[in-house]
Amino acid sequence: MGKWLLVFIATPLVEMYILIEVGGIIGAWPTIGLVVLTAVIGVGLIRAQGFATLTRGIARLNAGEMPATEMVEGVMLALAGALMVTPGFVTDAVGFVLLTPPLRRRLAMELLRRLAAAGQVDSGEGGRTIEGRFRRH
Repeated sequence: MGKWLLVFIATPLVEMYILIEVGGIIGAWPTIGLVVLTAVIGVGLIRAQGFATLTRGIARLNAGEMPATEMVEGVMLALAGALMVTPGFVTDAVGFVLLTPPLRRRLAMELLRRLAAAGQVDSGEGGRTIEGRFRRH
């Protein structure tokens, strides 16, 4: 819990420092323009990738599979959206990392692997089918 508290305190301080430094170099209006531009680009990318992820998830459901990876990717896209609309360059950089499909997929699969190893979730990836018959008494 202390780690997350540090992140929530340090992030705005780092963002303010970087915004002030960049504003001092290129000026206030260009800095504001860059922040708005990254937010607009990020929201556009999130829309497109969100639809693509939703489509893949529906296809997996129609195939009778659990769309676990797509669900985790959807949460990551929501997090990326929150980071992209937050003013600042560090949060935008992390948001753009989450918007990179190969990196996001790798992060999602790693998170699912860790949760499955801890017994928290069934990843829906692969799995073992045991054939057999049963009878109720």
